[in-house]
Amino acid sequence: MKTFRYKLDDYSSVVARGGADYYDAYDTVKEILSTVKEKGDIAVIEYTKKYDKVDVNLKPMSNEKINQCCDNVEEKVKHAILTSYQNIKKVHTVQNNNIKKEWLEPVCDGVRVGERITPIASVGCYIPGGLASYPSTVLMCCIPAKIAGVERIVVVSPPPIDDAVVFAAQIVGVNEIIEVGGAQAIAALAYGTESIKSVNKIVGPGNKYVTSAKTQVYGICDVDMPAGPSEILILADEHADSDFIAADILAQAEHDPNAQCVLATTSEKIAALVETKIKESIIDNKRAKILGQSIENISIIQCEKKDELIDFANEYAAEHLELHLRELENILPKIKNAGAIFAGIYSAVAFGDYASGGNHVLPTSGAAKYASQLSVRDFLKSSSLQWITKEGICHLHDSVVDFAEHEGLFMHAESVRVRCKKIRLKGCEK
Repeated sequence: MKTFRYKLDDYSSVVARGGADYYDAYDTVKEILSTVKEKGDIAVIEYTKKYDKVDVNLKPMSNEKINQCCDNVEEKVKHAILTSYQNIKKVHTVQNNNIKKEWLEPVCDGVRVGERITPIASVGCYIPGGLASYPSTVLMCCIPAKIAGVERIVVVSPPPIDDAVVFAAQIVGVNEIIEVGGAQAIAALAYGTESIKSVNKIVGPGNKYVTSAKTQVYGICDVDMPAGPSEILILADEHADSDFIAADILAQAEHDPNAQCVLATTSEKIAALVETKIKESIIDNKRAKILGQSIENISIIQCEKKDELIDFANEYAAEHLELHLRELENILPKIKNAGAIFAGIYSAVAFGDYASGGNHVLPTSGAAKYASQLSVRDFLKSSSLQWITKEGICHLHDSVVDFAEHEGLFMHAESVRVRCKKIRLKGCEK
């Protein structure tokens, strides 16, 4: 755990952070992608046996097995998933209603230009698995796709796929559940195989091999974003609760040894209390091994005033930003860069991870300066709609002809002239 003074010490390593570690997986993944593209199912099966030690069936999971998996899920887990489903669906439905609005605007007489919004036809959702279970990621990736109107949603997850993941996928109404993971799953979704039909977009987090595969197939299909280590930034003043802050830092730190947690505060007392409580809490913690490593990535930035907290927050551009501050109505408008903002001391990131309704697939490693959370928007595309009449030609033909000839594109100009001649428009002799 390290402490820095804002503007006085060099904390550049905190802001820069390592980011995703998928670059060193590039060559291995490139070979996997190439082999799957060439050999299809056989390559996917062989790589799965090599890396996951499983003989995999690439056909979509049968209804019988889906029902069996759902029956195996504890009732309290089902209730948790259903509660999260309803809230995530509600938030993303409102989002969809405010996004999917087509428009057509008069530009001048005879010219109308607008936008048509249509859903992507097919999406593959990668759900990390194997020894872990992430039904929450199924909800976060698949619900906005479903609401956007995606016709075919495919869930892929390493074998053995968890029962709760299957239950969540069934609740959302995905079309196919396939027990395959790793770079070979991404390759199958991108290129298609005998058993797995290709998709137009791939979303969902994964390890460095999955992330590298997603970056390498971009262009064959679309992808959401590279996923770096999880991170949190907490801004706190002297009125904050150190117990809440310590708990929220540890909650983020338990993700993996590379998770990065930062507290920026104007209170030396809060900083000292949080540091002490974090160290005390790691002892005998169920995730003590991971926390013992990730504690090295915890930083405290000591600031003099609240404006410095805000400046640091915008410089850092956190995946998760918690505001343990008073006068939030004055502070919120000044926050420009954050994947998700949790306002007030009771707004723990854990609520957003599961059940409050916002999406937990977020930009990391400073990408919040230019990227956004996964949303309905990611499953929609827009087409420019242009409607030009005879009157529109009258208004625009001179500008288009002159522009095209200046750029040496003479047939562009001719495509306008021929229309002028057909309608006997005056001024077409140029």
